[in-house]
Amino acid sequence: MIVYRITGNKYAKDISGSAAATFGGRWNKKGTPVLYTGESKEIALLEIIVHTPPMLAPNLDILTLEIPDDSITVIEKNQLPPNWIDYPAPTILSEIAERWVSAQKTIALKVPSCIIRSAHNYILNCRHPEYNKVKIIAHKEFHFDSRLTK
Repeated sequence: MIVYRITGNKYAKDISGSAAATFGGRWNKKGTPVLYTGESKEIALLEIIVHTPPMLAPNLDILTLEIPDDSITVIEKNQLPPNWIDYPAPTILSEIAERWVSAQKTIALKVPSCIIRSAHNYILNCRHPEYNKVKIIAHKEFHFDSRLTK
C-alpha cells in the first residue's frame, strides 16, 4: 500500500515518529512515536494546512511510503464516538490508538480524516517489530502555494 507524508524538509527523512511522540496528537499520546500519513497527496496536504499558522509558507517535502498491505487495522467512523471530529480531539481517540500501538498486531491504523470524512489517514506504529518494512520509495521537494494559508 502506498501512503503519503508532507512535512518540513528539515525532518523529512526522519520517519521515527519522534515529532509525534514529543507533542502528541489526535491519534497518539505524548511519548508514543507514530507517523501520520495520508492515503493521498491531497489529504496529506490538507493535514499540513490545518496545522500551519496563517501567513507561513514552509519549505516542505513529500514522502511516498510503502507499507505492507497485510498489516493494517481499520477503524470505521461507526466505531468512533460522535465527537470524534471535534477539535481539540477527544482523548478517547488517543486511548484507542494507544491500545492498538501496545497490541503491536499491525504496522498501520487506517482512520477516517476529520477534515474530509470520506478520506483516510494511516497512523504508523513506529514501535512495531516489523516497522523496518515501511519503505520510503520517493522523497521530493513539495511546492507549497502560499495562497493556501490566506
